[in-house]
Amino acid sequence: MPGFVLLVRPRDDGDATMRIGYTVTKKIGNAVVRNRMKRRLRALARELLPVQGVPGADHVLIGRMGGIERDFAQLRAELGKALRKVVK
Repeated sequence: MPGFVLLVRPRDDGDATMRIGYTVTKKIGNAVVRNRMKRRLRALARELLPVQGVPGADHVLIGRMGGIERDFAQLRAELGKALRKVVK
């Protein structure tokens, strides 16, 4: 997706708990910009992962350069699309 990369890896340990990680590199911007991007990623994950996430898997959201300027509703739609692709 243009605003982020989603990585999902099943743990296969029998635990249905979903775990989430966030990464935003220095290439994105200074600390203020990186923290803002992480806050946006956390809000997206809090909203969509309980409903559409993969149980028993690790989810990693990696912020991309275009994610900070993108509309939040657009990011939400893109994460929903990415999660649907992963579930198939």
